[in-house]
Amino acid sequence: MTAKLNISNVYKSFGANNVLADVSLKINAGEVVSFIGASGSGKTTLLRCINLLETIDSGAIHLDDLEITTIGRDPNPIRRRIGIVFQSFNLFPHMTVERNITLALTKVLGKSPDEARAAAATLLNRFGLADKTSAYPDRLSGGQQQRVAIARALALNPEVLLLDEITSALDPELVGEVLDVVRELKGSGITLLLATHEMGFAREISDRVCFLADGTVAEQGEPEQMFTTPRDQRTQQFLQRVINAGRMRG
Repeated sequence: MTAKLNISNVYKSFGANNVLADVSLKINAGEVVSFIGASGSGKTTLLRCINLLETIDSGAIHLDDLEITTIGRDPNPIRRRIGIVFQSFNLFPHMTVERNITLALTKVLGKSPDEARAAAATLLNRFGLADKTSAYPDRLSGGQQQRVAIARALALNPEVLLLDEITSALDPELVGEVLDVVRELKGSGITLLLATHEMGFAREISDRVCFLADGTVAEQGEPEQMFTTPRDQRTQQFLQRVINAGRMRG
């Protein structure tokens, strides 16, 4: 099977700080992969490199058979195929919920305003936000804003969706509604990559879990194995800290 994403020997540093060090992964179409690890382990940087928000120092990333990290490549066609949702929502505050979603549909995909509004309505209804069409982001809860951000990313029908700590800025009581949206996406055919601190959720939803430490994939495997019998000592220590902190929740 040809990998949907093929990450080969990727290095990335910021000055003297080596953030990614020889990361190699193959991710199949429709697979749900969670990246776990301590803050600073490279999870967010890896997602940003896949979305071409950061340039890699060496190595290569392929989307299907296309090398997307070629120097000088226009990132915009790639970002239509690889969407990303950030922890801080990044909605346009001066635009309504509907316009946040229709903007890319009209400007990037060339849809008519009526087509774009119909697509936005379908997505908002899907995620329980049909009554928020005319609202502005500052009138929404954090959970609602994040659901709008996911809907906006999905509007372009990406093949791959990157979710970067999408619950970390939310109050605990709002986390569940956002995770429900991700549950709904599993099995839809879209390839999902999550950087997450929600260990219970990663265990529940993932086909594969990758533990990052010091910019490398220290260990990867099926969720049950990773969370019950991790082999790498660093994985064991990390998960023990998570359990001790009471953060192994769903």
